[in-house]
Amino acid sequence: MPSDAVADYAARPGRHIVSLSGGKDSTALAIFLRDHIPQLEYVFCDTQKELPETYEYLDMLEAFLAKPIVRLNAARGFDHWLDMHAGMLPNQRVRWCTAHLKIQPFEAFVGDDPVWSYIGIRADEQRSGYISTKRTITPVYPFKEFGIDRAGVMTLLEQSGIGLPTYYEWRQRSGCTFCFFQRSIEWVGLLERHPDLFEESKRYEEQNGGNGFYWRQKERLSDLQDPKRIMEIKQHHEQRMKRERDNSANKTLIELQELALDAENDENGCNICHL
Repeated sequence: MPSDAVADYAARPGRHIVSLSGGKDSTALAIFLRDHIPQLEYVFCDTQKELPETYEYLDMLEAFLAKPIVRLNAARGFDHWLDMHAGMLPNQRVRWCTAHLKIQPFEAFVGDDPVWSYIGIRADEQRSGYISTKRTITPVYPFKEFGIDRAGVMTLLEQSGIGLPTYYEWRQRSGCTFCFFQRSIEWVGLLERHPDLFEESKRYEEQNGGNGFYWRQKERLSDLQDPKRIMEIKQHHEQRMKRERDNSANKTLIELQELALDAENDENGCNICHL
């Protein structure tokens, strides 16, 4: 990062904040900026329904940053807002979880202060991330500005010793345990690694989903966990992995996993959760 750009960032009046998701890109951004903006603040909007691996990863990052990560939503997590919505679960069309558990807590935290909000969208991505409607919050994209792509992010994580969250072994993105953007193979991963959280997700679906509502849209979790269905999902995923391996030279296992998951052609993930 050029020294003049460092001075430019740090000299801007107002608060400087990185909103962390528990994912690799926002984590790498916090590492990238740590030594250049002394007044930098770190925030994590906690839905209280995150993976255990996410909390472990944030604890490790907090120790590396030597600065507290402010955890929002301590009093009002997912279940509170579920009650406020009369038991209506969030979905891809009505994402009240994003509004109440991510955007509103962050905007309340910053108040009317002028804020530079640093966002971990990489140079090789074609998306903008969450942009506040508050005129006092200005988005900043350091990775785009300095041409840092996925390889650059991986280098930052490796050199810091933080590495990837362990959930990347089976899941592509951060987010709630029952995130409706999960692919079929990721639901299988949740079932196998955190059966209690899978059962909780299934209870939400059965008790609050209403007629025809499924987290996975295409099928109920009770059907997805059938051993024959699990075998089918794994076989399809392995076939996608093989196709990507054959078509993509010099890709890492994590990259192949991401490509194979993307091949399911589902809607893109949430722009504020998945960084």
